[in-house]
Amino acid sequence: MVHFKTLPNGIRLVVNEMSSLMSVTMGILVHTGAAYETDKEDGISHFIEHMMFKGTKKRTAFAISDEMDRIGAQMNAFTGKDCTCYYAKSTTAHAAEAFEILADLFLNSTFPEEEAVKEKGVIIEEINMTEDTPDDLCLDILSRAFYGERGYGRNILGTRENVNSFTKTDVDEYMSKYYTTENIVISLAGNIDIKLAEDLALKYFSHLNRKNFDRGEIQVNLAGQALYRKKEIEQIHLAIAFPSLNRNDKLFDATQIMNAILGGSMSSRLFQTVREELGLAYTVYSYVSAYNECGALTVYAGVNSDKYLQSVEAIYKCIEQIKKKTITEDEFIRGKEQLIASSIFSQENTSSQMLLFGKELLYNDKLYNFEERVNRISAVTLNDVFEAIDLNFDEKGKASAIVGAVDKPL
Repeated sequence: MVHFKTLPNGIRLVVNEMSSLMSVTMGILVHTGAAYETDKEDGISHFIEHMMFKGTKKRTAFAISDEMDRIGAQMNAFTGKDCTCYYAKSTTAHAAEAFEILADLFLNSTFPEEEAVKEKGVIIEEINMTEDTPDDLCLDILSRAFYGERGYGRNILGTRENVNSFTKTDVDEYMSKYYTTENIVISLAGNIDIKLAEDLALKYFSHLNRKNFDRGEIQVNLAGQALYRKKEIEQIHLAIAFPSLNRNDKLFDATQIMNAILGGSMSSRLFQTVREELGLAYTVYSYVSAYNECGALTVYAGVNSDKYLQSVEAIYKCIEQIKKKTITEDEFIRGKEQLIASSIFSQENTSSQMLLFGKELLYNDKLYNFEERVNRISAVTLNDVFEAIDLNFDEKGKASAIVGAVDKPL
């Protein structure tokens, strides 16, 4: 059973009651992230997410984790390009306690200066770790090559200089702008009584005042660049991105089916050709990342340094064959079944359900509907996939990134 309520101050609450389970996942989602930051703010969404765990008015950083551990609960958070989420998972018996701790963290964090100094060092080590993780680095560079320096092209972690410069005033100003009631969704999924969930949301969040809010638009200006980073490592890591469809486009499901055929699974053309047939890569795949305004179809591979041009050629041959609409009925059915199955699997996971319902409210202000989703996928035809192909491989907007022992871009 799904319950939806808008609190008097504008916060939206959604509860997916899954009474056959013994646990519940609860999340507080904010419609902001790296894509909404200015140059000065670059990295601040992620910095705030880290600092939320460093103490509240009544709990130290240790007490937050200790009290969660004492009830066997788990708590974490993540920052994305257009969403920041704080979440916890607990047994049903301890749901009220876990929600209180999560709410305290979200509403009453004090951002102590001595903790901020230490956490800046932690985040800089996270930046260093990304620099030493070539596949992550490659995809970060690709994002910048595709979208440019701002908006969806921003690195979520920010720069070392910015991270070191953030002050409590910077945090307060940013949170005052984006951590507002109409920009927040509370989402719970699992075995929790709906009345209890509503009572908890009202108890801890109803005191927040509504204020005028304008999130603003994310400007999308595709850069279409080819970038590279020279690193003396064993492999070449390469990625190519093509302009794709936004997540609400009528052909988005058809695009996902096409992607499953191209590189979304072990039976896909990229995997079977580049890895199994030619032995050029251990890792090769494609994926679609979509936002409200735009999307990207990305191909990634980690390949042998001496044969990376051969790998690129093999990847492009797969793409060219897709563009010629050589997809068979058998491939189409397999891709559709994969997409339907992933939706069904998500139904059995409280964390997935919390995010599905939370994000649908956050981005589109409507309830996620599983049956409607499956019916929409089921209705996709092979001709829809062919139509999607025509909209997904624009060479003019293409971007690429390489990390490895190279002296020039792709």
